[in-house]
Amino acid sequence: MTLSLVHCNPATGTVAAITATGGVAVGGYVHHCWRGTGACVTQGRFTNPWYPARAYKALAAGASAQQALGVTVSEDNDSALRQCLVMDAQGRSSVHSGAENVLEVAETCFPSVAAVGNMLQSAEVVQVLAEQFLTLSAENSEAAIQRLETPRYPIPHDQHLLEHLIGALDAALIAGGDRRGARSAALRIESFHQAPIDLRVDWSENVVGALRSLADQFMANDFQAFWRQLPLR
Repeated sequence: MTLSLVHCNPATGTVAAITATGGVAVGGYVHHCWRGTGACVTQGRFTNPWYPARAYKALAAGASAQQALGVTVSEDNDSALRQCLVMDAQGRSSVHSGAENVLEVAETCFPSVAAVGNMLQSAEVVQVLAEQFLTLSAENSEAAIQRLETPRYPIPHDQHLLEHLIGALDAALIAGGDRRGARSAALRIESFHQAPIDLRVDWSENVVGALRSLADQFMANDFQAFWRQLPLR
């Protein structure tokens, strides 16, 4: 019942995620980012709020995304109800989509970028989400989308992540998104050279418009003057 994208840049340790759903307050439950370590998305018919702690513990100990996902899901007797995406710091991803999720269920994984969804209008939605992010972000987007090359990101990549995440979500929602429509959305960016960015729209008839309004407020000079003084650790 949710659509999510995660991105880990192995060259910088930056980790980002964006999520939208037809329910309320998606930002409090679904995506989790840890700079230099990886990311976890927990969604499905019912999300499992304990997945992120298990995934983080495994990733921080050096597990691959596949290994971390295996540990996380194996401890859940109701894993058939879940959809979980784990990405490690190298940009490798692994997905579990339980058999009891509501169709349409889909996933697409590129090096450093992956998208998953359930209760979608069509499986194409996750492809649009991931490919639009690559189109906006990667220097070699065409070759990356065709899986001929690993995505390469320019030096100022992090400066544009906020707008690129929202732009990718916008394209995915135009392509169909959640079958019920999107009513909440959230994004998070963690890196080693700036404080975290955590924007959440808990309920709106226009989640992309609301996210863009929040992003405008975040980028305003007065808030930037505050945010740039925050400690990095």
